[in-house]
Amino acid sequence: MKILHVGPTLPDADQRAADIVVRGPAIQGDIFQAVEEGATVIGIIDGGFEYTAPVWHKEILYALSAGATVLGAASMGALRAAECHVFGMLGVGKVFQEYVNGSRVDDSDVSQIHGPAELGWLPLSEPLVNVSATLDALVGKQFLSIREAGRLNAIARSIFFKDRTWRSIIELAGFIEAERKPAITIALRACQINQKRADAIELLDAMSRFPDIRALPKLDWQFQRTTLWNEMVKQHSEVKSSGKLS
Repeated sequence: MKILHVGPTLPDADQRAADIVVRGPAIQGDIFQAVEEGATVIGIIDGGFEYTAPVWHKEILYALSAGATVLGAASMGALRAAECHVFGMLGVGKVFQEYVNGSRVDDSDVSQIHGPAELGWLPLSEPLVNVSATLDALVGKQFLSIREAGRLNAIARSIFFKDRTWRSIIELAGFIEAERKPAITIALRACQINQKRADAIELLDAMSRFPDIRALPKLDWQFQRTTLWNEMVKQHSEVKSSGKLS
């Protein structure tokens, strides 16, 4: 069984992956649960972090030690893949590469506010990784200079992720002449690059190529069942037995 945790980054994932079980953004306990259910390939794209405990690195190590293939991309998945690739987690896409090579370090660069699943994860802000990719595209089209793109990117970074929109970015761009702002706004929206979505699709394609089996892991490390780990497993078991976990 292949399991993918995704939400606003690729809301149509279930229409693209006939052989993959699609679940919502991963939170703490979800990867452990997937392993217990027998998952062979686990993909992480989106994850909860603000009002729930985020997916734990220890769960990923547990999955790897059990012989499951674990991949991450685009959002929370890219962060965890950059942090756990030395242990065997596989990272996919440009966003992962930027984190793993150190050119991007801030977790909030992938953060985005959005509506609930019932509203199709409606995006309400722009993640910085998409802003940067779009600005690079406009530099390539010679619509913006490298200096202008750099200044706009710096402005975008200074805005709290929940408030980051194209409008808020342009409004703070005092170095751009007022008469030029409408044209730039139109160009930004017309040439918008959704890097997170592109990476998520790449991860989905990668998952489809892996066989639906667990492989005997060849690891140079050993999974340690620490006190905190045992406590998490205990809490998970209690929640499951109460019927609150499907």
